[in-house]
Amino acid sequence: QLQLVESGGGLVQAGGSLRLSCAASGFTLDHSAIGWVRQAPGKDRQQISCISSSGGITNYAYSMNGRFTISRDNAKNLVYLQMKSLKPEDTAVYYCAAQADYCTDFITDYTFWGRGTQVTVSE
Repeated sequence: QLQLVESGGGLVQAGGSLRLSCAASGFTLDHSAIGWVRQAPGKDRQQISCISSSGGITNYAYSMNGRFTISRDNAKNLVYLQMKSLKPEDTAVYYCAAQADYCTDFITDYTFWGRGTQVTVSE
């Protein structure tokens, strides 16, 4: 069964850090660009970051202000999102999503999605 599975979410205090992981099963990630997209309650989905299939290109939403870092380990079939200096407004469900090779600015381009992991940042 083809799956993307996110993990690493949880409850953290403001200023804290979390590392999210996106694992693939049933297929390899090495030909996929992976994006991290979040959705806060009552808000639209927002792309936070994307990494190309080789890892050579990374993009971030401007509003992240350098707090988040995306990386990948194709040998382990994993993509990570390191988040630091977390704020209550970062509270959301975080999804990883895949599309062929190159990053995209358009969430609708992603063809395969995980089910998400909840991140909650308290005051």
